[in-house]
Amino acid sequence: MAKLPINQNYAERDASIAINSYTTVLRRPRVPHDLFATYWRDVHGPLCSRIPGLGWYVQNHFDREQDAHLWPPVEGITPFPDYELDGGVEIGFASAADQATFNDASHILFADEQNMFEATVAYALPDGSQTLVDRIPDALPNADDGFDRIHVHLGAAGDDLDAFGTFLRAFAAQLAAEPAVLKVRLHLPDRYDNANPAPPAPNVDHLVPPERAAIAILELAFETPLTRRAFLESDAFRATEAEQRRHIRHATAFAVSGVYTYVRDKTLTLAGLRGSRPAQLIERLGANNQTADDVRQLILSGKP
Repeated sequence: MAKLPINQNYAERDASIAINSYTTVLRRPRVPHDLFATYWRDVHGPLCSRIPGLGWYVQNHFDREQDAHLWPPVEGITPFPDYELDGGVEIGFASAADQATFNDASHILFADEQNMFEATVAYALPDGSQTLVDRIPDALPNADDGFDRIHVHLGAAGDDLDAFGTFLRAFAAQLAAEPAVLKVRLHLPDRYDNANPAPPAPNVDHLVPPERAAIAILELAFETPLTRRAFLESDAFRATEAEQRRHIRHATAFAVSGVYTYVRDKTLTLAGLRGSRPAQLIERLGANNQTADDVRQLILSGKP
């Protein structure tokens, strides 16, 4: 895929989402990955997109097969034990009232999770997430766009979550200041409480071990794996290792195989309206009639 200029910062376009959640997903063990990914993108995705109140819905699919050199080892920081994921989801809202509207109708969505998910864990971000820098022009990705994207899950070294959060904000700002880093989005959720498992999807596991109760997620993008590896081996990054050791106990990185946007600014994207793969077909064929208002009205209402 051709890449566009990456010298502007589009971070402000994410500021309208005041309340957010980051949900980790693990597919059912006997569901083949291709079937899982297709169902998630083209069945579950459009279903979620239509739940009222939703302001932001993005699926990040993870690739278990990509080269393991995603994040450098730091002495004293170990990977989370027994931690495999197939994706991370953002579901966000412009207001608490919108979130309440969504919650009231979301049983329709959560009843579908058991068809392909073994485990989902929704980490609450009542103050939203923060995009510190985003130099990638496309606001509505629905593909593997050719950029090197990773999500780094970080576990707190102690019980002082204020200190953990203060460090992560400074660390994210350091990363965002580096020209090699095209995107930095920081998720600092509340501590997860197994006594109140979320989301309330039946027949799906929502419990976490103690080391995954207090976590943060760094969403990073680079132009290529080469630029990522060069930056992570640089003196600038290595200079952060002492502070990392003070505040981080576990770190596991996941390679992103595709980013699929279904709702942005309370508006359905073409992927949200039709499904991710149908949207790709419409775009590839230049089928403008499929994006017209009369077709959108017909799909949404069943009436011309």
